[in-house]
Amino acid sequence: MLQHATRAGAVPVITFGLMIGCGAPPDAARSGYDVAEKSVSELGAAMADGTVTAVELVGAYLDRIEAFDQRGPVLNAMIAVNPRAAEVAAERDAERAAGNVRGPLHGIPVVIKDNYDTADMPTTAGTLGLATSVPPDDSTQVRRLREAGAVVLGKTNMHELARGITTVASFGGQTRNPYDPTRNPGGSSGGTGAAVGASFGAFGMGSDTCGSIRIPSAHHALVGLRGTRGLASGDGIVPLSLTQDFGGPLTRSVRDLAYALDATVGFDPADETTRLSEGNVPATYTAALNAGGLAGARLGLVSAMFDEGDAGRPVREAIERAAEDMERLGATVIELDEFDPSELTQDASVIGQEFPFHLDAYLAATPAAHVRSLADFVSAGLYHDILEGGLARSLEVDELDTEDYRASLAKRDENRAAVTALLDERELDALIYPTIRRTARPIGQPQPGSNCALSATSGLPAITVPGGFADDDMPVGVELLGRAWAEPRLIELAFAYEQGTGHRRAPDFTPSLVSPPAPVPLAAAVQA
Repeated sequence: MLQHATRAGAVPVITFGLMIGCGAPPDAARSGYDVAEKSVSELGAAMADGTVTAVELVGAYLDRIEAFDQRGPVLNAMIAVNPRAAEVAAERDAERAAGNVRGPLHGIPVVIKDNYDTADMPTTAGTLGLATSVPPDDSTQVRRLREAGAVVLGKTNMHELARGITTVASFGGQTRNPYDPTRNPGGSSGGTGAAVGASFGAFGMGSDTCGSIRIPSAHHALVGLRGTRGLASGDGIVPLSLTQDFGGPLTRSVRDLAYALDATVGFDPADETTRLSEGNVPATYTAALNAGGLAGARLGLVSAMFDEGDAGRPVREAIERAAEDMERLGATVIELDEFDPSELTQDASVIGQEFPFHLDAYLAATPAAHVRSLADFVSAGLYHDILEGGLARSLEVDELDTEDYRASLAKRDENRAAVTALLDERELDALIYPTIRRTARPIGQPQPGSNCALSATSGLPAITVPGGFADDDMPVGVELLGRAWAEPRLIELAFAYEQGTGHRRAPDFTPSLVSPPAPVPLAAAVQA
């Protein structure tokens, strides 16, 4: 059966064929400009002063994809390259030349997780069942990025149908971690994590049902935010669980996260949940970028979210160092030994109940999908065998509005109230804990230790920021969780920590492609 085609993690030929078919645009100009680790601000300034064009940026990122995605460490982060990327970049260059700059994302190449609908490329969700499915229009967040001037460079791999955190898929194959290609990239947005970590784009978009933005961010020394429920539109994102899904950016800096949020969040008539955001979105999240933001902050360290075993020691020690750094930067850190979130999060997720119904509804609204239901997927075998047990269990769900389902939804409200009460009673700005209790595990092994559920089942916002490296030289993410609609405060805290520590470090396996200048010869007088 087809679901066994990628058991060993090999890249399916159809994926490579799609990349060649979409292709590196032949007119994507090359320049000597080095895009590795460049921020949105740096790229924008370079275009503004004529150092580089948007077309040349597209070419530079495509060079990195060619060098490191299907060659070198073979990261396999990209599913497809946009055949119109250079053409769109040229349009943005013409607008700039005419004095029409849309904003900070004008001409900026970005990558998109392949569960976001794109009208000019297939949206596969990593599965063979949707290999040729081109949606009728863009998802709301992709449309808003394009309207802000961003250039969609391509689509990234993901754990198939977002049902896991190691990023393996029947269509996309196995993505590898650029910090160590023998390790997994996290998931389900692992392709975006690897692509942004390796500088295949300025930033990327992912989705988080339970950790799928935050875990890849932690595994790649990136910044990722799961916002308050209702902050960002889920329109046009292949669903796992609509009441728990959240789409948002993965970036190499807190500032770039703010730029991405400014372009994508807020009310959308296509997603009624976003009405909750009205009055809760600032004019710009960049106003929260305060390097002194930790001064006077009160933070609660959740020790119950550590792995106290020997395997969890490297991450535990990194988070303890992060807490010390936050204190050095002016915060008061209080250990919350009495708080155990596992009691709150138990039985609060509804992924298992919602997935079959929400996927079927998406497929029904997507004419180009050549499978029309989850049952079609399973009967055709168009999935990776790692999903087999989970999909079989999903088919057994024959009713959504059950007593257990309603109880789980009610538990979420209780969680949100309990966490908010804790923050209020202890006068805390945020809770801090590791995003995931273990560093990235070797490919083929399970990835334990996720702390995804507290934010996911409460609807409260949480931001992951680079917390340094463990003793296996793999990145660690420190997570801060706050009150509803406290994204500006979380950004302020994360920015202050980022600026005070500078933990972001590029992967050794994906170095700059631009050779450093030759050293200037030294003049010397030699006496006989």
